[in-house]
Amino acid sequence: MRLFLKKSYDETTIDEIAAAVEISPSTFFNYFPTKEEVVMLDIYDPMMIALVLNGPKDEPASVTFRRVLDMLAEVLEQERDLLLTKGRLMLEIPELRARVFEEMERSHDLFASLFAQRIGRDPDDFELRVTVRALIGAIFEASLRWMKGGGRGDLGDLITRAPDVVDAGARLDALHRSAVPPGGSARPVAQLAGRRRHRP
Repeated sequence: MRLFLKKSYDETTIDEIAAAVEISPSTFFNYFPTKEEVVMLDIYDPMMIALVLNGPKDEPASVTFRRVLDMLAEVLEQERDLLLTKGRLMLEIPELRARVFEEMERSHDLFASLFAQRIGRDPDDFELRVTVRALIGAIFEASLRWMKGGGRGDLGDLITRAPDVVDAGARLDALHRSAVPPGGSARPVAQLAGRRRHRP
């Protein structure tokens, strides 16, 4: 990242990156197919997967997701400067901006699959995928706001607040409650969500 800031992303070569970390270019390509991957590397997925799948079985889905956000907020705060550098590059470099949306799709598929397994629904379930889309979009908007603001404010606070704006946690819980029980049939999620809203 220091090379990208010092020379610019476009002018930094693979040979220079490899030399900076004392490896050969061929070894670099064993880990990173392209220069873009250096910036787009995501090391948080294994932690998030473990948190979702290893949580208490009776834990509401919204609580599971909140634990993931709390963990992510803590880790991101520790890597604030690195994230700000990555964000600056992603906003300024066209090919990296394009990759951001690819990463959003990857995150969407990952979380849809994780929560499908967690709450007992199909990964292609329409309502689940729409709910996860809202969650990912909320987190993306929070991160983008922080990056465009030059890192001002608390990124962790923005990330944990964003899903509440769209009430996505309640939708996850409604999906969880409406999962098909053994020998039963699924109840409409919209009906469940409506009951939750009107409960005294």
